[in-house]
Amino acid sequence: MEKLNRTFYLRDACSVAHDLIGKILVHESPEGRTSGIIVEAEAYRGPEDKAAHSYNGKRTSRTEIMYHEGGLSYVYMIYGMYYCFNVTASSAGKPEAVLIRALEPLEGIPLMYERRNTKRLVNLCNGPGKLCRAMGISKEHYGIDLCGNILFITEGKNDFRVSTSERINIDYAEECRNFQWRYFTEGSKFVSKAKS
Repeated sequence: MEKLNRTFYLRDACSVAHDLIGKILVHESPEGRTSGIIVEAEAYRGPEDKAAHSYNGKRTSRTEIMYHEGGLSYVYMIYGMYYCFNVTASSAGKPEAVLIRALEPLEGIPLMYERRNTKRLVNLCNGPGKLCRAMGISKEHYGIDLCGNILFITEGKNDFRVSTSERINIDYAEECRNFQWRYFTEGSKFVSKAKS
C-alpha cells in the first residue's frame, strides 16, 4: 500500500481525522511488523478548542511537537499508565492533532496478543491505550516523522461509511464537548465501546 505523503497531513485536523478512517497504521518494530485499519479518530483543533492540549496557545515540552508541521507522531501518557498516539495536522505554528482511538487488527496479531496478554481480537485495539500497547507505541515514538519507515500510515480501504459523534471523555471542555469531531467506521465492532 502507498504511504501517505506530507500533503495529506497539512490540512485541518477535522479533515485529516475524517480521511484517516480506513487508512492503515503500521509499526515496523524490532519485535516485528504490526498494523491495523484505523476505525476511529478524534480531531483536536488547537487554540480555540477547549479539549485540545494546545488550547489558548499552550506550549509546553509535551505539546511542542503539535507546533511543527503535520505528519508527526504526538504520543503522551494518561493516568500514569496508558499511552495515546496522535497524528499532528495542519501547518507549522497551528497546533492541531488527531487522536487515533481504535484499530481493526491486520498484521502481527500474534505479537499484539502477546503485548496485550489477551486472545480477544475485538478487544485488542478498541481504545487509544489498548492500541498503543498492541502496536508497541510508547513515549520513544514522540516526534517520529510519519512519512518515514518506522511508524507510518498507508492507503487502505474505502468500502465503508464514516459516522460522527461527540468526542469521548472531554466533559471538562464546556461547549466544545458537543462538537461532532469524532469519526468512526459505521457498524465496526472494533471501535471503542462508548458512543459507538
